[in-house]
Amino acid sequence: MLQTLLHLPRLQKQIMAAALDVLCLPLIFILAIWLRYDGFNAELFRHYFWLIVSIPVVSIPIFIRIGLYRAVIRFIDQKIISVIFIGACTSVLLLAFIGVMLHIMPISRAIFGFFWAGSILYLSASRFLARNWFLRADMADNVIHVCIYGAGKAGAQLATALRAGGEHICVAFIDDNEKKHRSTIAGIQIYSPAEIDALVVKLGIKQILLAIPSASKTRQKQILNQLEHLKLKIKVTPSIQSLVNGELRVQDVRDVEIEDLLGRDQVEPDARLLSTCITGKHVLVTGAGGSIGSELCRQILRQRPKKLVLLEMSEYALYAIEHELLSLRAQLHLDVEILPFLGTVLDAAKLDRIFAACNIDTLYHAAAYKHVPLVEHNPVEGIRNNVFGTLAVAQAAIKAKVANFVLISTDKAVRPTNIMGTSKRLAELILQAFSHGQHSTRFCMVRFGNVLGSSGSVVPLFRKQIMAGGPITLTHPEITRYFMTIPEAAQLVLQAGAMGEGGDVFVLDMGEPVRIIDLARRMVHLSGLEVKSETTPQGTIEIQHVGLRPGEKLYEELLIGDNVEGTSHPLIMRAQENEIPWEQLSLALTALEQACTAFDYEQIRTLLLKTVAEYQPQCGIEDLIWQASHVNSGSTTDIKVLH
Repeated sequence: MLQTLLHLPRLQKQIMAAALDVLCLPLIFILAIWLRYDGFNAELFRHYFWLIVSIPVVSIPIFIRIGLYRAVIRFIDQKIISVIFIGACTSVLLLAFIGVMLHIMPISRAIFGFFWAGSILYLSASRFLARNWFLRADMADNVIHVCIYGAGKAGAQLATALRAGGEHICVAFIDDNEKKHRSTIAGIQIYSPAEIDALVVKLGIKQILLAIPSASKTRQKQILNQLEHLKLKIKVTPSIQSLVNGELRVQDVRDVEIEDLLGRDQVEPDARLLSTCITGKHVLVTGAGGSIGSELCRQILRQRPKKLVLLEMSEYALYAIEHELLSLRAQLHLDVEILPFLGTVLDAAKLDRIFAACNIDTLYHAAAYKHVPLVEHNPVEGIRNNVFGTLAVAQAAIKAKVANFVLISTDKAVRPTNIMGTSKRLAELILQAFSHGQHSTRFCMVRFGNVLGSSGSVVPLFRKQIMAGGPITLTHPEITRYFMTIPEAAQLVLQAGAMGEGGDVFVLDMGEPVRIIDLARRMVHLSGLEVKSETTPQGTIEIQHVGLRPGEKLYEELLIGDNVEGTSHPLIMRAQENEIPWEQLSLALTALEQACTAFDYEQIRTLLLKTVAEYQPQCGIEDLIWQASHVNSGSTTDIKVLH
C-alpha cells in the first residue's frame, strides 16, 4: 500500500490531502466546542451546525489559494508553517463573520481560539508526519544514503535535487557553524563534524557531498583531509560563481579533483598585465592545440586581440581548438580574426611568410615535445623540435620585428637529467643570447612545473586505473612533483610575459611539492576505496612500483641557482641564470645540428654535456650508441633506451 501511495499521480495525492482536511477540520471544531463546554451534546450540535458545515466550504478554498496543496510533502520545511498560519487565521476570521451573519447567539470566542490553535497543530503535524513517512519509505528503497557537508543554501538545494532524482537521499547535514547544530533542514538534522564517524555507521552513509561553494580552496583541502580516513566516495559542488545563475542540480556535483587536494587559492590576476601584450594586437601561439597552447588561446581571445594566429602541426588538434575558439568568439560577441595554420616550427620559410602576412606583435611559443621517456627514446626529434624549432621561431621573430616573444619552459630545464629538459634549457639559452645585440624583439621565458590534466599527466592515468579496479602504477615511492592547474599557469604566463625586459627567466610559484604516492592514496580513499597493502590486505586497489623511467628525476626544481628576486606579482619571480654568448652558442648549435643529421649519438651527448653545464644524464652513453647502431643499420628492432 505504501508503494502504491508513493507512486500515485500528484493530483490524486492533492485530492486525498484535501479530503482528509475536509473530514478532520470539522472534527477539530467539534473538539473545540467540547473543550469550551466540557462536553458535547445534541443541543450544542444543533446550535453550531451551520458553522460546522461551513468549515470545509470556507477553509479548503483558502488553503488552495495560498498554495498549501501545491507543496510537495517530501520537500517541505519550516516555511510551510507560515502558510498554515495565514490560512488558519483567515479561516477563523471568516467563520466568525459567518457566525455573526447567521445570528448564531450566543457564540463563544474561546471556541474559535481553540479551533485556530487546533487547526494549526493538525495541519502542521499531519504534513511533517507524512513527510517523515515518505522519507522512511525512500530510505527503505535501494537508494544511496549521502551526507551533505554544508547546511547553507547550496546544501538545501542539493538535498532537494537529490530527492527529486530518486537515486540518492540525504540523511544528514554536517556544518561547522555550532548555531546550526540540532536544527533541521527539510526534516534532515544538522550535526557537528565531530559526529560524522558515528553517523556513517548509524545511518549507513555511502557518500559525502561537499556543498560549500563559497569556501576557499585551503578550507576545502582541510575538510577533505578530515574526511579521507572514512574511505567514502566524496564529491564537491561547483564554485559559487557557477551557481549564481541557477539552481544547483545533481549533475553539477563532480568528483574530487587534484586541485581540490592541493588547496591552492588563485591570486586575482592583474588586468593591466593580462592585456598589455594582447589587447588590440596581432598575437601568434605556436603549439596552439596542446594543453598549454589551447588554454593560452582561450585566455588571449578574452583579452580582445585584433588577430589571433594559431600554428599547430597536428591537424585534429588545430581543428578542435579553432572550432572551440570560433564558438567562444560568438558567445562573447568579439570581433577577433582567427587564423589557423597547419605546420611545424621547423619550417623557417613558412614562419617568415606567416609573420610577414599577419604582422605579429606578440608570440607565445608553446610548441614542444614534453614527454620525458618518449624524448629520451627519440633524442634527435626532441632536440630538433625543442631546440632548432625555437631557434627558427626566434630568428623569424627578429626578422619580422615581433615586439614580444614568450617561451613556455619547464622545471625539467633545471639541472636536467634527460634530453627533454636539456633541450628546453638550450631553448632558454638561445633566447637569452638573442636578447643581447638586438632591440626589436623582447624575449622572456616562463618556467613552471606539471600542469593538471595535460596530455600524459599522471592524474587522469591514476583515475583511469582506479576506475578499472587497479593496479595503480607508480614509478618510485619517493617521487615528488609540483602541480598547477592549466588555467592558472596560462594566466600567469600572460602576466609574466608583460613584465619582461629582455632575456628574463620567470619562475612561477608552484606552491608545495606533492609526493605522488600520497596523491595516489588520497585519490583511492576519496573514491570510496581502500589501498591494498600488507596492513590492509582487504583493500581493492594495489599500488605497484615499476621503477623510474629513462631520464626521470625523483625531485624537480625551478631554480638553477639562488639568485632570484620578486616581481610585482606575488606568484611570479625573476631568476638570474647563467648565459652563453651567441658567438659561442651558435658554434655549439651548428655542431649539434650536424650530429643530429648524422644520428651521431655520442657526439650529441658530448655537445649537450659541454653546452648545458648542469646536464647530468641518467642513461649511459653506451645506451645511446646502441640505439644509434640499430637506427643506422636499418634494423626493425624496437628501439629502447635501457634504464
